[in-house]
Amino acid sequence: MVTALGRYLWLHSNHQLVYKNWQPRKHLRSASVIIRKMSLQQHGLVIFQTAINAVLPQNMIKNNMSREGDRLMIQNQCFPVHKNVYLVGFGKAVLGMAAAVEEILGDQLLKGVISVPFGIQKILRLAGKEDMLLRPQTKIHVMEGARYNLPDENALKAANSIRHLAQGLTANDLLFVLISGGGSALLPAPIPPVTLEEKQSLTKQLAAKGATIQELNTVRKTLSLLKGGGLARAAYPAQVVSLIMSDVIGDDLEFVASGPTVPSSQSKEDCHTVLSKYNLIQSMPESVKEILSQPSTSLSQEETQDFAHVCNFVVGSNAIALEEAKSKSESLGYNTSVLSTVMSGDVRTVARLYSLLISYVCSVLAAASSKCVHASNLKNEILQMVADMGLPDFHLDGCVALVEDTLSSRKPICLLAGGETTVRLQGKGKGGRNQELALRVALELHRAKSKIPQDPLTKHEVVFLSGGTDGQDGPTEAAGAFAYTELVDKAVSEGLGIEDFLNNNDSFTFFSKFNNGANLIVTGLTSTNVMDVQAIIIQPKEM
Repeated sequence: MVTALGRYLWLHSNHQLVYKNWQPRKHLRSASVIIRKMSLQQHGLVIFQTAINAVLPQNMIKNNMSREGDRLMIQNQCFPVHKNVYLVGFGKAVLGMAAAVEEILGDQLLKGVISVPFGIQKILRLAGKEDMLLRPQTKIHVMEGARYNLPDENALKAANSIRHLAQGLTANDLLFVLISGGGSALLPAPIPPVTLEEKQSLTKQLAAKGATIQELNTVRKTLSLLKGGGLARAAYPAQVVSLIMSDVIGDDLEFVASGPTVPSSQSKEDCHTVLSKYNLIQSMPESVKEILSQPSTSLSQEETQDFAHVCNFVVGSNAIALEEAKSKSESLGYNTSVLSTVMSGDVRTVARLYSLLISYVCSVLAAASSKCVHASNLKNEILQMVADMGLPDFHLDGCVALVEDTLSSRKPICLLAGGETTVRLQGKGKGGRNQELALRVALELHRAKSKIPQDPLTKHEVVFLSGGTDGQDGPTEAAGAFAYTELVDKAVSEGLGIEDFLNNNDSFTFFSKFNNGANLIVTGLTSTNVMDVQAIIIQPKEM
């Protein structure tokens, strides 16, 4: 169910939040007064929307690329152009990226092919986002496919067209490669005799068993003609320039769309290890066994030198989105800190970590001597979890300093993080990692509150948000969901048993029924993707 607030924020923003247009007037309350009257959940939506706006494709391209005559500048590197430019692309953000690149290149662009999500042109047109669409006289052929972010025959046709264009280039040509999240599904080109259906079935099984995005991409690259540097090799000897919007932890370019312009460091043995880890060796298709049984060969010296013809540029990332979200949060009056840009792991574990963090902050803010030992224990447990999860950039010290400052400033707190979690499928329900994470955080907070009488959680308003920047959380219409401390109690009063929904991986159905769907975040496809954004907003109830 699309909430009225969500629809208003998205469709009427014109890529800039409507709140920015609020100006103080003599006969009206000031913008700051209006902002203070907004609920924490509304603030969460504003912050999330700002993160998305920061990485809209046209903004990223124009911030990183410019042209003066026959000189093209990309992040301080110069590329001469003389009507010798071609373009290919694949991913959820690529349509908007292509429109911006074509506007800059003008008549220097001769031809292009891009593979984009099914239905995205119609969706953007209906939403009035003409700036994300190609001009009528475009030289770029748009091919739609990968419905529900799954490889299909349409995506396969697009991949074949992209491969054909790349293979026809010469040393005098310049190939732009536009890459964003969702690119793997939109560029399927399995190595014969592996079929698309066999490869798709295998990756589905891996995902259902909780394989990480890195593990999934290891298998995809091994069985692909274009991934793992295959596209760059197909385009040799042309100059290849890749503009990449990263949707992977740590911005490792090998794993963005499975690295079509980056030499792969994974081998067939690595692929075999992943399949063995998830007990899929015996059940995998004979065609896959045939590919894996062939001798592995490392990159030859000649092939390694070939990659000198490739320049890869990251133009969008989760870190960029979080920095803009932080600025917006601070403008709304929050003491704000970015916890991490590499939040990953099973949603159960991540939900537990967020619950401990929320409890810790509330315990310190309660400033009661009886809670000091409790807060110290929570901090130690958080540090141990962070170490166990391997989160190298988790800034707990920054969070501690923020809480200490809040004790004197009395400002509410906003903690931000980004990354991508995984869900171990055990049911047949409908949902996504962000909705399930939000629901599990609500359950963890309920359990924490129930264990300790007069728990500090009860003295604070807490809102937790998790949303995918691509606007699509799994095979649902939602980007994510909100949770808060009292959610479980209210769900019970509505006759909804949270654990039953979680056991069936049915978070979307829960949020659709709960509170008339008001806790769902629905943006529609955003045409960008830099993984997920989480926000924790905490405010003492007496403020």
